[in-house]
Amino acid sequence: MRPALRLFVIALPFAALGAGFLAYAISNRPAPARIDVAERAVPVRVVETALAHLPTRVTGNGLVRPARVFEAVAQVGGAAEWVDPGLHTGAVLRANRVFLRLSKADFALAEAQALANIRATEAKLAELELSEKNQQAALDLERRLLSIRTADRDRIAQLVEREAASASALDTARAAWLAQRQKVLGLENALSLVPTQRQVLLEQIAVYQATLETARLNLERTEFTLPFTGRVAQAAVETGQFVRQGEVVAVFDGVETAEVEVHVSFSDMAALTGSAADGGYLLDPAGLGERLRAMAIGAEVWLALGDRMVSWPARIDRLSDAVDQRTGTLGVILRVDDAYSSATPGVRPPLTKGMFVEAVLTGPGRAGIIVPRSAVRGGKVMIAGDDDRLRLVTVTVLRVQEDVALIGEGLSPGVRLVVSDPSPPVPGQLLEPVRDQMLEDRLAARAAGTAPEAAQ
Repeated sequence: MRPALRLFVIALPFAALGAGFLAYAISNRPAPARIDVAERAVPVRVVETALAHLPTRVTGNGLVRPARVFEAVAQVGGAAEWVDPGLHTGAVLRANRVFLRLSKADFALAEAQALANIRATEAKLAELELSEKNQQAALDLERRLLSIRTADRDRIAQLVEREAASASALDTARAAWLAQRQKVLGLENALSLVPTQRQVLLEQIAVYQATLETARLNLERTEFTLPFTGRVAQAAVETGQFVRQGEVVAVFDGVETAEVEVHVSFSDMAALTGSAADGGYLLDPAGLGERLRAMAIGAEVWLALGDRMVSWPARIDRLSDAVDQRTGTLGVILRVDDAYSSATPGVRPPLTKGMFVEAVLTGPGRAGIIVPRSAVRGGKVMIAGDDDRLRLVTVTVLRVQEDVALIGEGLSPGVRLVVSDPSPPVPGQLLEPVRDQMLEDRLAARAAGTAPEAAQ
């Protein structure tokens, strides 16, 4: 027998004996102890819902610009005789302050010339009046003499008929009458021209008077006066410089009132005015502007200063002249009064041109349950039931505004709303609710209509 086969035959009984022993040990060992695992609760953050009134807030950004801009345009030309030493870019000049004087020499000469022309024409008019009186007196005498000549002519004609006088005497009388008649007609013609001559002189005086008023007006125009308190935005004149008529010598920005133009979508404007069901206001910017001014729409302008924000009260002044073709939004122009006078050094800066600010418009709003916007997904929210188990609830969203949503139906006050995501969210799973007081305070602040998020 081969060695390998002999070894197999010897080992086979031992292997069978070992297998039997192992089977006996397994079948007679005690069963393992069973450990019941308790259900594990998932920690989640919750807020307690409450009925609140959410003011409609529409936000936008824009650049501050002055409400009034004065361009000092030279209405006359001349050399700059005096320039205010404070006329420099950035300086603030008070209202009614003279900041530039042009040379008055040319206009003073024009005034003197106009006065001289008026006096000369008035002298001619007086001369004409005296001449009229003299001519009228002469006419009276010549008419009396004409009467004598007429009587003499008629008398000689009667004598000629009775052959008591010669025909030559009659011719002489007639010639004398004609000469006298010609003198009377000459004086009458001269007197008839007097009214026309007087009117010509009066019109000349009117022309010279207008020239005089123009000269005096130009003299006034040599002084440039600031109509309101303003900051110098541009200064383009120096002493001795010749200023041409129509040239802009300086530009001033009003400091008392500022404007901010913010662009608002039609949907936000509809929510702000409550005119979502009335499309007429949306299609008629003029009607919308009237409605905005008539409604109690609140407005504020906020400026970020590092980690804090400052605000100015504002009011809606008007709408922009056109809809932005690129964004399809309306330009709403806000007016801020006391933009400079309300400034406090180190606390509140003046609201100056070019500042990038955020504007907040606040409308009447609606009542409902205010929840974080992120808590609503696909029209549903998660809540913690009375048994601390997760439930999904379908809700109706009235409005989404910034980071919150206003719920109209589906939620009631006092419900624990889940605001963090259990991973994964399984309806019915056990929860460990942790109340988020900070988030509740933020939601309450939204209902109160406080500052923008950057100010929180």
